[in-house]
Amino acid sequence: MSQEWDAGRLDSDLEGVAFDTLAVRAGQHRTPEGEHGDPMFFTSSYVFRTAADAAARFAGEVPGNVYSRYTNPTVRAFEERIAALESAEQAVATATGMAAIMAVVMSLCSAGDHVLVSRSVFGSTISLFEKYFKRFGVEVDYVPLANLSAWEAAIQTHTKLLFVESPSNPLAELVDIAALAEIAHAKGAMLVVDNCFCTPALQQPLKLGADIVVHSATKFIDGQGRCMGGVVAGRSEQMKEVVGFLRTAGPTLSPFNAWIFLKGLETLNLRMKAHCANAQALAEWLEQQDGIEKVHYAGLKSHPQHALAQRQQKGFGAVVSFEVRGGKEGAWRFIDATRLISITANLGDSKTTITHPSTTSHGRLAPAEREAAGIRDSLIRVAVGLEDVADLQADLARGLAAL
Repeated sequence: MSQEWDAGRLDSDLEGVAFDTLAVRAGQHRTPEGEHGDPMFFTSSYVFRTAADAAARFAGEVPGNVYSRYTNPTVRAFEERIAALESAEQAVATATGMAAIMAVVMSLCSAGDHVLVSRSVFGSTISLFEKYFKRFGVEVDYVPLANLSAWEAAIQTHTKLLFVESPSNPLAELVDIAALAEIAHAKGAMLVVDNCFCTPALQQPLKLGADIVVHSATKFIDGQGRCMGGVVAGRSEQMKEVVGFLRTAGPTLSPFNAWIFLKGLETLNLRMKAHCANAQALAEWLEQQDGIEKVHYAGLKSHPQHALAQRQQKGFGAVVSFEVRGGKEGAWRFIDATRLISITANLGDSKTTITHPSTTSHGRLAPAEREAAGIRDSLIRVAVGLEDVADLQADLARGLAAL
């Protein structure tokens, strides 16, 4: 290797490029080796030129790697790519999506602060707020996701954050993000949006006025159900606090997983278009079938927020939920009769998955909490993958025949 090589001239000029180009190239800073692919940096620590250099980096006085708990070139490439796709000033990667939510609240809230959470969130998110954040003095209340008046009425003088999933898991309920951001900001609070179901390919909440975006990268960002990870994106002012939490508490994303996510982002837009097309076809087909009592998918004209979804999203997503006759027993018979679709609670995979939310993802909630969130025993969630849609319809028809 020649020491005269200039790594900077090897990088791509990304000024003004489109989303798909950012998804492939943003965040890559080539080394003097001139590698074309994204490198993986497997190292726990870094070598310093002098003791003074080490002291300056640890103190944050000069840029550079310090320790892979919170600085790693591969992880940083993933963070920079997500920041570019979400139009954020900075992104911070974490070990899981739940760790991303934890990092936001732990870094930005203190005992005595008040947080408002949508009732329509993932079951583990509710458990995190109820069992842990409340224990350390954070006050938590829940609001119906789509009811803007309820949000405004529930905000108190010490409300720090509003936390929502839009679309929600698993009912695909939406909130008008721009309108809710205005309500939050008028009261001095920040809006945090879990954008896991849409990804930045379909929705960019920061452009709509949200302050912070969180993702479970385990889902569509990976796209093949291989690795776990999460990410937080927003303004540098808030992300500096999140980095401080990561540095101290250590819910760190591994370099290998970050590399997998970089590869996933390269095909994100293509995959999300295919996911959406399959989900739309299945939702329309399910709505016509005997034994189906209700289909929850924002791409359907029957969905009460179809117009809102058209306005703030570029697509309707890959998750279709539906209620079958026969309650829990009917739902279980339906699921057990399938032969192609995978029975698992994960989503965002190229393989279609099916699950019973009230006994899996939301099973730890009390019955009253599930009822408040609209998670009925008759509900089934299908995260639509990339298989041939006719084969998926045929497999769901087996479930229908079992009702």
